[in-house]
Amino acid sequence: MDRAAIVHENFLRRVAARDFPAGKAPAGPLTQTEAVGLYRAQCLSRALDRQSRAMQKAGQGFYTIGSSGHEGIAAVAAALRPTDPAFLHYRDAAFQIARSDQVPGQSPTWDILLSFASSSEDPISGGRHKVLGSKTLCIPPQTSTIASHLPKAVGAAYAIGAARRHRPEHADMPDDAIVYCSFGDASANHSTAQGAFNTAQWTSYQSVPLPLLFCCEDNGIGISTKTPRGWIAATFENRPGLKYFSCNGLDLFDTFRVAQEAADYVRRRRKPAFLHVRTVRLYGHAGADMPTTYLPKSEVEEEEANDPLLHSVRLLEQSGAMQPEDALRVYTDTCARVARVADKAVTRPRLKTASDVIASLVPPTRHCAPTNGPTPEQRAEVFGGDLKAQSEPQIMSRLINWTLTDLMLEHAEIVMMGEDVGRKGGVYGVTQKLQARFGPDRMIDTLLDEQSILGLAIGMAQNGFIPIPEIQFLAYLHNAEDQLRGEAATLPFFSNGQYTNPMVLRIAGLGYQKGFGGHFHNDNSVAVLRDIPGLILACPSHGADAARMLRECVRLAREEQRLVVFLEPIALYPMRDLHEVGDGGWMQTYPDPSERIGFGEVRVEGDGDDLAIVTFGNGVYLSHHAQKALQADGIKSRIVDLRWLSPLPKDALTHAIAGAKRILIVDETRHHGGVAEALMAHFHESVNVPLARITAEDSFIATGPAYAATMPSKNSIEAAARRLMETEV
Repeated sequence: MDRAAIVHENFLRRVAARDFPAGKAPAGPLTQTEAVGLYRAQCLSRALDRQSRAMQKAGQGFYTIGSSGHEGIAAVAAALRPTDPAFLHYRDAAFQIARSDQVPGQSPTWDILLSFASSSEDPISGGRHKVLGSKTLCIPPQTSTIASHLPKAVGAAYAIGAARRHRPEHADMPDDAIVYCSFGDASANHSTAQGAFNTAQWTSYQSVPLPLLFCCEDNGIGISTKTPRGWIAATFENRPGLKYFSCNGLDLFDTFRVAQEAADYVRRRRKPAFLHVRTVRLYGHAGADMPTTYLPKSEVEEEEANDPLLHSVRLLEQSGAMQPEDALRVYTDTCARVARVADKAVTRPRLKTASDVIASLVPPTRHCAPTNGPTPEQRAEVFGGDLKAQSEPQIMSRLINWTLTDLMLEHAEIVMMGEDVGRKGGVYGVTQKLQARFGPDRMIDTLLDEQSILGLAIGMAQNGFIPIPEIQFLAYLHNAEDQLRGEAATLPFFSNGQYTNPMVLRIAGLGYQKGFGGHFHNDNSVAVLRDIPGLILACPSHGADAARMLRECVRLAREEQRLVVFLEPIALYPMRDLHEVGDGGWMQTYPDPSERIGFGEVRVEGDGDDLAIVTFGNGVYLSHHAQKALQADGIKSRIVDLRWLSPLPKDALTHAIAGAKRILIVDETRHHGGVAEALMAHFHESVNVPLARITAEDSFIATGPAYAATMPSKNSIEAAARRLMETEV
């Protein structure tokens, strides 16, 4: 017999014999009626676990990771409000079931079984994954990326306080809500989790409201690796700014009492707390995992003897709420009912086609109240002396600054966050004066932790804000890229578009900085961004484009709920001249605030048909240098500025190069994994003309005189163009 069958048979036998594990007598505010309701939720969670395994064995279910041993978390749900956002551990079916009992009209058995069956009628993921979650119950779905949901829980808790001060149009978290976030003891060790705890403490230490209840479900093991006995308590009992609570998760009465105390503390004090719930793990980790392959059988049996359902039956009898024979009947009736419902759930339709699967990658468009924009008087008050300068040519960094100012004037729900973005105004001064103009609530100087910056943005986006987080340098994104891949991009996918993370992430990046930083401050790889489904990656080449594109990016986030990355070429921030010193050829005047560049719209400069140079970012600037020399040799060319690096604007590109006899791709990213690979593939599939590419070397970037040695240059572009011109057409 497998361990699930053994646990089941042991429960039937021991309840019938009144053979219960020892434990404290029931005590606390949990009423008899509430205790019975929680026991029913525990039984349903256990029955669903057993049914999930049966469905997988029969080929009608596709993944099993159960909640058995963690059923006491039902009591935590009862201590919270159903309007408290809950970011759940994957073993928290009992939490969702108990919360369903707080909201009329819910059908947790049917809903969860549809998820097990991967039915397209599953109300949370639409058949894309076996996940817990419910829009009605304020439970965003979580996949199994370890601890990745903790930073956004911190962000969501911050967003509740922020919304009290400036409530966005689409805010849906109550002002008195608290955020609940659960995870396992093994996950508590992950750097992502540790960063979230530290951020919560850092925020609380400064008396900034952060109504957040962390819950560590401590079963003492992570897959096969044990957590040292006493480790969680020793680590979290005395952390500054994080109040510690502890309870026995095998005891419904104790768990409810302590969870209620913890929730009350967080709700009243608006400070974070850590709830340590001791549990057991039954059946092993997931799927076919057999715990006896890495644990002594005696130890596995000891855990099984501490079955929380056995403890609950004992407590119900001792409190006078229910006799064991009635409790046993509830259990067997629940198992039978779940089996009957499962027989129907497995007949429901499933996703079949690629279009079915990817339908939720792009969220539904959201209706937003129209905005008239700021009045001339408002702009004059905010911009001050900068208003007059807007009629004069300016560098890119200043035009981005003015664009952000206008956007924040027009949309009160925009909030910016990042290291040094406020008081200092950013490393390159791009956000100067914004904190003075809009205050620290909207220009948030964060601690130095990229995961926490993105987590703050994701959490705030889920309460109606439009975050514009900043990552100082592209190389720093790699510390936190899973917040985009595993959280922001996947949420609409796994919630069937019900939950979204609209934001515009600004990143200073790419190469060509003279004498500063080497590869930590110059990173010319965007591969990690380009392969995230649903993410839009934009890259301007000069200031006027940056202004118009940034406005479109905010529109995409605000109205279309998109996840957008706006990659700003650092070396072009201060660029003034094009061909000669003092010519001012790369500066532009500030475009009228109404002007935008549409998503997927490319720029074509020139109409030569000998050669089309397709490029972006710094490549546009360098290609203009090369174009002048090529023109002197009689080579007629055009420059196509890609602008949108992902997804590629394929139709616009095909139209832009129409009539060109040859195509040269100039790509400042690396030869392998760079943008040129996708461009070469597209043009090879769509046109029949000679193609060539020039890219950066597969190398990190050096500092000092060799700062640009590994990347395209004016001379290398000219040489590649001339070689291509020798090709017969």
